[in-house]
Amino acid sequence: MIKSKSAKAGDWVFVIICVIVSIICLVPMVNLLARSLSGTEYLIRREVYLWPKGWNLDAYAMVLGDVKYIKAFVWTVILTIICTVVSLVMTTVCAYPLIFENLKGRGFINIFITITMFFNAGTIPNYLLMKALNILDNPLVLIIPGCMSVYNMIIMRSFFYGIPDSLRESAEIDGASYFKILSSIYVPLSKPVFATLALFYAVGRWNGYSDALMYMVKNKDFYPLQLLLYNILNNVNQVEVATQEGFSTPGLSETLKAAIVMFSTIPILCIYPWLQKYFIHGVTLGAVKE
Repeated sequence: MIKSKSAKAGDWVFVIICVIVSIICLVPMVNLLARSLSGTEYLIRREVYLWPKGWNLDAYAMVLGDVKYIKAFVWTVILTIICTVVSLVMTTVCAYPLIFENLKGRGFINIFITITMFFNAGTIPNYLLMKALNILDNPLVLIIPGCMSVYNMIIMRSFFYGIPDSLRESAEIDGASYFKILSSIYVPLSKPVFATLALFYAVGRWNGYSDALMYMVKNKDFYPLQLLLYNILNNVNQVEVATQEGFSTPGLSETLKAAIVMFSTIPILCIYPWLQKYFIHGVTLGAVKE
């Protein structure tokens, strides 16, 4: 089909907008990378923009040379994998029964679950609950409280609704149990939504540090990476105060900050391309109605 001139002009406008948005997203990352690899004297003179000047790997060596960082990195990877798997299982177990119209109390359950999206007990009650459950300073406190998101459950339930009922009914006629139907029909057909929600859960856990900051006060052996980097940034800020008083090198703190941000961002950037095709499908769930 031959496009009209107005349609071609619209395509070019769309391409230009995408290029501009891409540049806006990439420039800050490129600037951070350049700052993390630049010499301190160039940062002091504010001469670093999109290309490193006076190549310097001291900031990376400082972080990688710390055994605590390596331990926190490995623990955060393990924690992210565990939380993602547990969250996907919990989300699936919650969403699957709600697609059955003959489920008794389904309307009440949906309302009860949805209410939790809008109302929260607050920080202090949550802390008291964790204390009552005796999981403070325990790795479980980083897994159990956030093991399921209602919003993600609704996304998965909506995807399950899109799977034809005839597939389930034919399996029921053949004598398949509910769990057999779930494992043989719904799970294999739900790769896009599983990949999308896995990315959501993984990014949320990878970037999370507030729960560890509140609940992991004494047990520093299980500090996630982001909390460790948060503490490093606090130390860097103290260095900056000393710098203003003439006790330290001013450029090092800026280089270290940039290196810390790159360390915490690069792993997620490496994962996203593998899930991109599923992610694009998953985020458009419900966009097309037949």
